[in-house]
Amino acid sequence: MIKIFKTFGGYIEIPKAEKGCWINVTQPTAEEIGRLEEEFGLPTDIIKDILDADERSRVEFDDDWSLVIMRVPVESSNNGIPFQTIPLGIYVSKDFTLTLCLQNNEILPIEQASPFREQYSQISDVVNFILRLFLRSGNIYLKYLKQINRQTALIEQDLERSIKNRELNQLLKMEKCLVYFITSIKANEIVLAKLRNSKKITSEINEDLIDDAIIENKQALEMAQIYSDIQSGMMDAFASVISNNLNVVMKQLTLISIILMIPTLIASVFGMNVPIPLENSVWALPAIIMVSLVLSIVGVMMFRKREWF
Repeated sequence: MIKIFKTFGGYIEIPKAEKGCWINVTQPTAEEIGRLEEEFGLPTDIIKDILDADERSRVEFDDDWSLVIMRVPVESSNNGIPFQTIPLGIYVSKDFTLTLCLQNNEILPIEQASPFREQYSQISDVVNFILRLFLRSGNIYLKYLKQINRQTALIEQDLERSIKNRELNQLLKMEKCLVYFITSIKANEIVLAKLRNSKKITSEINEDLIDDAIIENKQALEMAQIYSDIQSGMMDAFASVISNNLNVVMKQLTLISIILMIPTLIASVFGMNVPIPLENSVWALPAIIMVSLVLSIVGVMMFRKREWF
């Protein structure tokens, strides 16, 4: 989908591109990709790079255009992984600024006309626009990290009484999310450092904004690393817990088998076709049953005394 706005704030949508406009493209079709190449003059290799899910974050400056690619978090249902990261490209030319992403995201949602509607102000500086995207990306990273932490806490409660691997598989998927986040945030940090060292930032507002973006990015990185370390230790610990729970179950089954062997042994002895005591007694069957029950109860009491049950 392609939407064209008069300014970076995205308040006024226009039918055709004009000088200084902002073009937001999300999940483009083959026809829309052809339009980007023919009407807006985007190089084919740049479009392919941005639409590559594994493309790394980077910044490029040319005489006629500039390109910034950042990794942004998105919700995902791929193989049960709740979150992943994808590239978001910002292509800046003399006539327009174009943002391109292969999937809808919360950084630049295609349904919402303005990603900065809460500010009620026009954004005329393209560098300010890019930095606000980085700042917004850091906020979304923190939001998703909190959701991952809540889901991990729920999995932890199930792990405490589990003897299966389902919960460990869920933790592994959460760990994958954190690995994606850490890798992408580090790459965004490098891009922010390059933007800071470039000569593109000339206003005091942008200097303050890039400081805020770097701080937000570092906070997201530190939080992701902390959660990753906690989950790694948690997976090792709960792998031992699951093994221990299984050992407890096996021990209980073994003790039950031993208790059941007592009446089975007595019944086997008195069931042989040879002369045995009490074979002519009327009270033989009740007596044998009572002895079996008593011995079984004694065995249970012995196990309980040793705290095996």
